[in-house]
Amino acid sequence: MDSAVSNPPSPRRVATPLRIKFTGAINDLSLLRRSLLFAEFSRVAYYDHETVARLVEPIGFHLNVEFFDRNGAQAYRLDNATDVVIVCRGTEPHETTDIRADIDAAKVVAETVGHVHRGFKGEVDQLWPMIKQSLQANRRKRVWFCGHSLGGAMATISAGRCFISEIPSAPEALFTYGSPRVGTKRYINYCRIQHIRWVNNNDIVPRLPPAWLGFRHSGREMYLNRHGELCKLDYWGKASDRIRGFIHTLGRFRIDWLSDHSINSYIDAIVGLCERAEAAGYHDEVPLAKFWRRSLHATGQSRHATGRLHTASGAADRLTSAQR
Repeated sequence: MDSAVSNPPSPRRVATPLRIKFTGAINDLSLLRRSLLFAEFSRVAYYDHETVARLVEPIGFHLNVEFFDRNGAQAYRLDNATDVVIVCRGTEPHETTDIRADIDAAKVVAETVGHVHRGFKGEVDQLWPMIKQSLQANRRKRVWFCGHSLGGAMATISAGRCFISEIPSAPEALFTYGSPRVGTKRYINYCRIQHIRWVNNNDIVPRLPPAWLGFRHSGREMYLNRHGELCKLDYWGKASDRIRGFIHTLGRFRIDWLSDHSINSYIDAIVGLCERAEAAGYHDEVPLAKFWRRSLHATGQSRHATGRLHTASGAADRLTSAQR
């Protein structure tokens, strides 16, 4: 592990406390709260080692805070009593190595089958020997991977390498936020890893590299619409939602494609989802499936995991206590 920090955190980032409080095993959390936890870890990965250790201490992940750093590629290992989390740092705008990795979209042969993005693979190549050595001794803790932006792509490739390696603990799951496409269809279908992939409305990064170059997404998409609501939309439904979201932000002089990519935008939306799901009485793994399945009425209504009732015409009404 290199001691020099070649890609220091941006001085503009304010190290605010985590917006989740819990102690115990990650598997004890609902899917939404688990998503919030990994989003927060993806946020703190942009900070220096000392700041990260301070921020994760209140929830017990200070038992081992290990920093991997080589040639601009960076990741953390965070441990509590039951879990290990590998969180990869995303793109820093002032770091040229990150930008080069993002735009180097040539396809190269993967470690398994198919092809992967050369720039993303190169970032993981820098860190994987250190991550592998760190995880080699772990035999009882669950291993999780997460990341935002470039960090999401790196986490995806790292989880795949962990899956096919001799590391004793296989990946429990992978959580990504605003992650670009990583590899070809053969590559992403090879490793059977639970992947929860969050996409925020007009975030441009998940649409890169373009599909016509042969790149595909993996995992279960969790799409946040322009209102921060969790929806299942087809291609044209997303296109319509993105256009409306873009028009709405024009009046606020904001570039939606960039602001929606911020990890803080993801965290704000997931916090809102957690609050609404808990207010509706859902505290376990059921919320997403229940909100989508139980509300398919004869009128063509469908309810999403936000606690809002959406009709076929697009109207939305708050659920009453009786409906919950």
